[in-house]
Amino acid sequence: MTATNPTPEPRVEFFRHALGDEEKARVLAALDETILTTGKAVAEAEQALAAYLGVAEVVCLDSCTAALHLALLANDIGPGDEVIVPAATFVATANAVVMAGATPVFTDVDPRTGCITLDTVKPRITPRTRAIIPVHLYGLLCDMESLAALARARNLLLIEDSAHCLEARRGGVRPASHSRCACLSFYATKAITCGEGGALATNDRLLARRVRRLSLHGIDSSAAERYRKKYRHWDMAELGWKYNLDNVRGSLLLPQIPRLDAHCERRRRICERYELAFADIAGLTLFDVPQRDWSARHLFAIQVDPERRDALLDALDQRGVGVVVNYRAVHLLSYYVQRFGYQRGDLPHAESIGDRTISLPLFPTMTDEQTDRVIAAVLEVVGGGRVFAEAATPARGILRTMPGLVRRGGAPAPTGEPEPARQAVRAGRR
Repeated sequence: MTATNPTPEPRVEFFRHALGDEEKARVLAALDETILTTGKAVAEAEQALAAYLGVAEVVCLDSCTAALHLALLANDIGPGDEVIVPAATFVATANAVVMAGATPVFTDVDPRTGCITLDTVKPRITPRTRAIIPVHLYGLLCDMESLAALARARNLLLIEDSAHCLEARRGGVRPASHSRCACLSFYATKAITCGEGGALATNDRLLARRVRRLSLHGIDSSAAERYRKKYRHWDMAELGWKYNLDNVRGSLLLPQIPRLDAHCERRRRICERYELAFADIAGLTLFDVPQRDWSARHLFAIQVDPERRDALLDALDQRGVGVVVNYRAVHLLSYYVQRFGYQRGDLPHAESIGDRTISLPLFPTMTDEQTDRVIAAVLEVVGGGRVFAEAATPARGILRTMPGLVRRGGAPAPTGEPEPARQAVRAGRR
């Protein structure tokens, strides 16, 4: 009898959206409407998001980049102004500042969380500083109360890059609660998605009104508003951009909003499963999440030896695990080096994150079996260990004796469940 090769296990993709029949029905309904551009579906999504966040206004836009750009323009930030941005972020954060004509001033981050702090921001403030853009990296809310106090003391604006963070709560802090506005993303891999899209959330209705106008070339009424009323001549009050969101994409958003918290909870449980398995692995470092609710758990990133990182990316990919890097330090990308003269060593913590980080699969429909396959692959390529498929629950029975599994202090882990590691995860300690 000829031996046959076993069927390879399906790849664990880095991300899969959770769109389904309800979203399809909403799109079909939008296609039956006369107005395909910004109209009823977008307005309904804006109202639902504003209610979810507890803010006065949400303005849906073409992208989070558009929201950041218009947030700066609507606050009259431009040439001659400086805006402080973390170097550990996606390029869009800094690009929006350049697009507005201002100068991005990169700052380092807390190496434990990847977020900016008072200590990283204060030394970067100059007489030309107009705003600070905190980035809630991987979904972890920055310390917005402290940053808001600093901003008030220095007469600066806070504009949040909340692309990773819709669901998090830090006491009474939520996106846009302690800032001029928060900029959201509905990109393909985000908590809610319409493929490409974004929004600006704010408690300032005048700011929202100006952002709406700037998103439509600076025209004082939308196409839907002009269509539904008796014709009147419109005016262009100022130079604007074409950043509005259409009804087809807007229709995708509304059914997802009621599922935000349930999906976030599932991502949190997957992350806790990861953290339990990786708690004491030599050569692997986890980011701190001090309290569970503080993070929306948008991404799960590990840090490894920078000399091995790219080889480990390839090894995980070969084992059917989708992985990416979030993010290489922005100030070291060619454009910013050439234009602003940044050099390696300027912001060492952001650079270290950029050199060491690997983001693992994380999405709400991810199964425990898929999670354990990712864990097994990571332990194999990072520490030479393995995980047996014996997980009965997200927190029990997942680990057995594994080569390369070392507890704090270098002692081998006993067989069975590593209870101290589970307690450390719950307490937010590593």
